[in-house]
Amino acid sequence: MESIRVMIVDEHPLFRQGCRCALEGAGDCAIVAETSESRAGLELAKQHNPDVVLIDALLSTNDALELARQLRHASPKVAILMLTAFEDEEQLFQSMKLGAAAYLLKTLTPEELVDSVRRVSRGVYIINDNVLSRPNVASRVLRSFQAMSAEEPPEVQPLYSPLSGREIEILDYIARGNSNKEIAKSLKISDQTVKNHITSILKKLQVNDRTAAVVHALKNKWIKIDQDA
Repeated sequence: MESIRVMIVDEHPLFRQGCRCALEGAGDCAIVAETSESRAGLELAKQHNPDVVLIDALLSTNDALELARQLRHASPKVAILMLTAFEDEEQLFQSMKLGAAAYLLKTLTPEELVDSVRRVSRGVYIINDNVLSRPNVASRVLRSFQAMSAEEPPEVQPLYSPLSGREIEILDYIARGNSNKEIAKSLKISDQTVKNHITSILKKLQVNDRTAAVVHALKNKWIKIDQDA
């Protein structure tokens, strides 16, 4: 099995060393480059073609988001994992728009870091769970996608949704920032039943995560976000 190629862009040598130790100790990750500067990070990424790039979201040069944007433009398949010392909803929103796969606190454990790198390398977008657990951010993100889709050329609309009425209902709850537990309580069903419905939704829509499913449903007008939400 090929190793997951990882690059680290962080100003703190001790933190970079900690990430290196955790990931190399996992056995399936290889650190192909590391730097403290965003400009050098872009050049190193071109040279080493990493699968995953860890970026300090609070680089003192304030260009972490610009680096993420340029990396995604140069290599659309690279997974960006933003790491921050404290959460910032504006930065979370901007990271989401840029296509970052994760936005995580630096207080995560070595095991959580390894798990996150493995997941994003497989195409999982961890950031979406963060987004949809925050109603204010979720509403802003989804409205942004809704506005962007309105500016795109009209798509041929399907005659019907492949989703059941219950699945549409669950997607609507997700779009409003409800957790699985909250959805289960509202619909008077078990948490496992909600999980089963979400698995079915992702499979039918051929998407990898909940936010992608909601955006797809918005574009096809199967659900909508109320203006006063």
